[in-house]
Amino acid sequence: MALESIGSTAVDSPEWTESLLRLLTLADYNSRIVVLGTMLLGCAAGVVGSFTLLRKRALVGDAISHAMLPGLGLAFLLATLAGGDGKFLPTLFAGAATSGLIGALTILVLRSTWRLSEDAAFGIVLSVFFGAGVALLGVIQSLEAGHAAGLEGFIYGKTASLSWGDLLAIAAAAVVALLACMIWFKELTLLCFDSAYAETQGYSTWWLDGLHMSLVVIITITGMQAVGLILVIALLVIPAAAARFWTNRLQPQVVISAGIGMAGCFCGSITSALFPDLPAGAVMILACVLLFLFSLLFGMEHGQVWRGIRRWQWQQALLRQHLLRAIYERAEAKSESQNGSIPASVEVSELLAARSWTRARLERLIERAQREGEVTVIGTQVSLSKSGLIQAQRLTHQHRLWELYLITYADVALQQVDRLADDIEHVLEPAVIHELERLLQGRTDAVPKSPHQLPESI
Repeated sequence: MALESIGSTAVDSPEWTESLLRLLTLADYNSRIVVLGTMLLGCAAGVVGSFTLLRKRALVGDAISHAMLPGLGLAFLLATLAGGDGKFLPTLFAGAATSGLIGALTILVLRSTWRLSEDAAFGIVLSVFFGAGVALLGVIQSLEAGHAAGLEGFIYGKTASLSWGDLLAIAAAAVVALLACMIWFKELTLLCFDSAYAETQGYSTWWLDGLHMSLVVIITITGMQAVGLILVIALLVIPAAAARFWTNRLQPQVVISAGIGMAGCFCGSITSALFPDLPAGAVMILACVLLFLFSLLFGMEHGQVWRGIRRWQWQQALLRQHLLRAIYERAEAKSESQNGSIPASVEVSELLAARSWTRARLERLIERAQREGEVTVIGTQVSLSKSGLIQAQRLTHQHRLWELYLITYADVALQQVDRLADDIEHVLEPAVIHELERLLQGRTDAVPKSPHQLPESI
């Protein structure tokens, strides 16, 4: 066996699973800083982004983030010309915050004073401020100290270089943003859903708008180090948009949005640590996008999969309701001719003529209705069970009430009224049924007679 060279400096790298375990348990100091910092940022961005999305200002974060670039450049230039350290982070953040707030104020002024649309105001602020920032960066690069400025890191993010001070700054900003959203939750909710009503209740929409814009500025400033000015808008938009697929209520949406933001930042920072060549900020955004796609498909409220399942279930319920009404009407006609009482048995062949059903489809409908306990099948005879009869009477009642209303008040031709009533009988509310019965006085039997059997002069 050949001996290893004494001068070999190769070091065996730890196993991949061991590295993953150390990252998941946050065993390393730098991992703790990066993971905790980005998760706090994702949580705060998810909460603030929920109000941004509902306010229909998804691009406001983008405009404000781009508006911060000239503030960074000016802060560096002024600090350098004054003989100080141009890369002193508090100075840079103060310049960025000032520029961002000026950009937010400019948006409000353009929108309210000159009556420009919001998208036009966003576009103007974004392009003008970002253009000024790029011009300032060009000036900075021409200076002797400009080559070492490293300001481009704020554009694209530098997650791996987060320090303990950065973590404290992100934590403080997250706490401020979360507390503000909790304290003014009712006011911000009212602003998002009905700003005109908020004004009638004595709330200053200017102040609330300013508060909202300030929270966006805070998140954008704290996100510069982690994901950069370009991508920070994604943390404000994607988690909030993904949360909309899970609920229709604002409070759960805010919580879910915060959770998605934290999960995306956690997965992105872990993945970037495992694969150092991948930029952490971009990977965190891609992780949030994957969570968005998962929510788009499997969200309990508006996910495409569950919507498809609910649509299929609704269609099957409608088909069974059509079957019950068809059985009732055939049994009703047979009972009247035989002076009998409902339920009477109906032949399957009679039901085939009721609608454009194939025999195979009709047999499947009868089988489902039988499993639900709505019909009884004996040979080729189908009859309504007790529960099926009650449901069939209700459906026929609503159908005929609407038919009578269309004939009496809407002047709909008798030949077309059945199809029109067929579309709406399943969604009539009790209050609507009561109003129809009030309008159609004298026709409020348990099941009115079919208008097709009445003279057309009614």
